[in-house]
Amino acid sequence: MSEQKKKLVEAITPINEDFTQWYTDVCLKAELVDYSSVKGCMILRPYGYAIWENIQHILDGMFKATGHENVAMPMFIPESLLQKEKDHVEGFAPEVAWVTHGGLEELEERLCVRPTSETLFCDHFAHVLHSWRDLPMKYNQWCSVVRWEKTTRPFLRSREFWWQEGHTIHETAEEAIAETRQQLETYAELCEKHLMIPVVKGQKTDKEKFAGAEATYTVEAMMHDGKALQSGTSHYFGDGFSRAFGVQFAGRDNQLQYPYQTSWGVSTRLVGAIIMTHGDDEGLVLPPDVAPYQVVVVPVAAHKPGVAEKAAELTARIGRFARVKLDDSDNSPGWKFSQWEMKGVPLRLEVGPRDLEKNQCVLVRRDTREKAFVSLDELETVIPQMLADLAASIYQKALDNREARTCAATDFEEIKKLAAEKSGYIKAMWCGDLACEEKMKEEAGLSSRCIPFVQEHLSDVCPCCGRPAKQMVYWGKAY
Repeated sequence: MSEQKKKLVEAITPINEDFTQWYTDVCLKAELVDYSSVKGCMILRPYGYAIWENIQHILDGMFKATGHENVAMPMFIPESLLQKEKDHVEGFAPEVAWVTHGGLEELEERLCVRPTSETLFCDHFAHVLHSWRDLPMKYNQWCSVVRWEKTTRPFLRSREFWWQEGHTIHETAEEAIAETRQQLETYAELCEKHLMIPVVKGQKTDKEKFAGAEATYTVEAMMHDGKALQSGTSHYFGDGFSRAFGVQFAGRDNQLQYPYQTSWGVSTRLVGAIIMTHGDDEGLVLPPDVAPYQVVVVPVAAHKPGVAEKAAELTARIGRFARVKLDDSDNSPGWKFSQWEMKGVPLRLEVGPRDLEKNQCVLVRRDTREKAFVSLDELETVIPQMLADLAASIYQKALDNREARTCAATDFEEIKKLAAEKSGYIKAMWCGDLACEEKMKEEAGLSSRCIPFVQEHLSDVCPCCGRPAKQMVYWGKAY
C-alpha cells in the first residue's frame, strides 16, 4: 500500500488487528451511522439508510409475491394487553421501555413502547376475524421497535432499531407451519442471493426460541471473525396467542375455533452482517443488489478537454441499467478512489484524456481491485457481468471462510479445546437436555446456534453427558 493511500485510510483499524474497532471505524468513516444524544440509539445516515432501503425494496417485493399486505400498528401497547401472554411478557420484561406520563398528567395505565407487536396484532385480529373465509390474514409492517439493551453497537444492538415484522393467522396448524418455513426460506434467499451471505437454516432450541413460540426457525450467518450472527427468525405460535387474546372464528362446521399464528422478522442488523461478512482493510465491500451506487464514475484530469463531458455522458448511459454516481467534486482522483473504496461501491469507472483517444475506460472491481480496460461500446454488457462476477466472488469468499472455520467434534474436551483455540462453528451431537446446553455455555463458552435442517450423524452419544444423542447442533459464539 502506498504512503498516500495509507494516509487516506489510516482512520480504519486493520481488520485482523482489532475486529471490533475495525467494525466501528467502518460504520462511522463510511458514513453509515452517527451516534445520537439518546444513549444507545443510532442515527442512520443517508448512505446507511440507502442500503436498508434497498433491502426493504427486495424483501417487500418477495412478501407481496407470496400474498402479504403491509399495515401499520401503534407504537404503544397498554400494559394490560402485554400481560395477556405470560411467557411473552416475561421474555421481554427486562428490555421494555415504559411511558408513564402524557404531558403533565400521569397515565392511568402504563404504555409499553413496542419491543415487538404480537399483542397488538392479536388484539386487532380479535376485532376483524369472523369466519374461516377471512383466513389466512397475512400482514407485515415496516417500523422501528425499542428494546432497552445494556450494551449497544451500531446495527447489531441498539435501543431503537428498524425492521419488518410479519404476523399471520391461519385456519390450520399445517398452514401456519408451512408459512413459518416459507418465510424462513425467503430470508435465506435474501441473504444468499442478494446479500451474498451463506447461511445455515435450522430450528432454535427451546432455550433459544422466541418468548411464547412453540418453535423458532433461524438463518445463522458467520462473520469474518468466525462469530455467528442470527440474521432472521420465523416463529410458529400454534394457537397459544389466539387463546390468550380471544381470537376466534366460525369454522367450516360453524363451530368457534382458534386460528394458528406466526410471526417473522429481520432488521437493520443485516447491514451489520454485510459489513462484517464482506468488509476488508479499506472498508466496506457491498453486494451489488443493495449497494446505494453500483458504479462510481471518476473523471481523471477533468480539466482536460472533453473529459468532464464524457464522464457525465457515461453516467447518464449507465444510469439506464445500474445505480450510478458521478464524482465530479474537486477532490483529487486518489482521494476519490479511497473514499469510494471505503464506501464499498462495487465498480469504479475511470475515464481520462488517454481513454478518450482510445474510446475506452478503466473499470476497477472493489473486491479484487483488478483493473480492466473496456471499450466504451461494451459497457451495457461488461458492467452487469462484472457486477455478477463480484457478487459470486464475495459469496464464495464468505462460504470458504465458513467452511474453514467449521469443525466437527465428538468429545467434550475436544470441544473445549477447539472453542479456546479457534473461532467458528463446532458441530456436535446433543441429547436435547437443557443441562447439557448450559454446560456448553458455561464450560466452553458456546451457545446453540441452531439444530440444522440438514442433519449429520457424528456419533451415537451426547459429548456432554454420554447419553443417547438426538440431534446434531451447530454451536458457536455469537453477536
